[in-house]
Amino acid sequence: MIRRSQTDTPEKLRAELVGLLQDFENVLESKRLREKVRALIPVNHLLRDLGSSLIDGETPSAARDRILAYFRQFPRTLLEGDELMVVAGISEYARRIRELRVEFGWPIISGKSLLDMSQEDELPESQFASENIRPDTYYLAGETQDREAAFRWKLANDIRKKKLSVQDKILEFLRQNVGKPITGEELKYLAKNRSEWARRVRELRTEKGWPVATRNSGSPALPVGVYVLQEDRQTHEHDRKIPDPIRIEVLERDEFKCRVCGWNKENANPADTIRSLLELHHITPHVEQGPNEAANLITLCNVCHDATHKGKYSQDVLKDLISG
Repeated sequence: MIRRSQTDTPEKLRAELVGLLQDFENVLESKRLREKVRALIPVNHLLRDLGSSLIDGETPSAARDRILAYFRQFPRTLLEGDELMVVAGISEYARRIRELRVEFGWPIISGKSLLDMSQEDELPESQFASENIRPDTYYLAGETQDREAAFRWKLANDIRKKKLSVQDKILEFLRQNVGKPITGEELKYLAKNRSEWARRVRELRTEKGWPVATRNSGSPALPVGVYVLQEDRQTHEHDRKIPDPIRIEVLERDEFKCRVCGWNKENANPADTIRSLLELHHITPHVEQGPNEAANLITLCNVCHDATHKGKYSQDVLKDLISG
């Protein structure tokens, strides 16, 4: 049976722990192994009680609540599993983290998922050093609880069982959650925890043309480890081969706005349900050997992009827009 941590003031628990350790000095002289082991049981309990009493304010009674309180004091920070075990006061802290993620919708990303993302250049270098990420680290990507998470995890479980490729499972899941933030943990689960999931998402964006936005692919408002399928359609085939570094360079140059109408996510009118995402357009078409270079690319909203392909804006007009 799992023992529930007992709460008290950290100083009182520390003093009791010191007393027990001092008494243990005499026990060490004994030749009876079991006596020494049994003498450490209350020490072990008291040490866990001390760790679980460190959360400021009224100490939460449940290990899960203590873990959440600790995460919320250090959001967007890599935390070691051992830290969370200390404040949890129990060894099964990983299960409590999963409950926070799956049942309560907290965007907690595991070190394993962060490492998968790092291999596909999906993490901002300024915020993460790959040598600091380990499988037993955890990261709270945002401070907002997602109330729909439990429903999505059930959906992910259903799709996970289908006889589809990893990429097709991910795409089906994204298409059933258009416009909604999806965590890497959900996509990793769909892939049955295979590390290839991050590569498959990247391929959906860069090779198949699905507008999957991430923080590191030109959507800085998104938290690390979060993916959003912005619209349920593929981009034009000749616009799919733009390398991510060039894509980001163009978006930053154009201030993440449509150069024709000025639309972006931040200034969007709620009544405008037609404009939904930004896309890059080749001024000299790719099929006419137009290069994947910033000087030949312009940021357009999906409405202006469609209008451009219908001939509304000439190449000269587009060139003038990015030269000014």
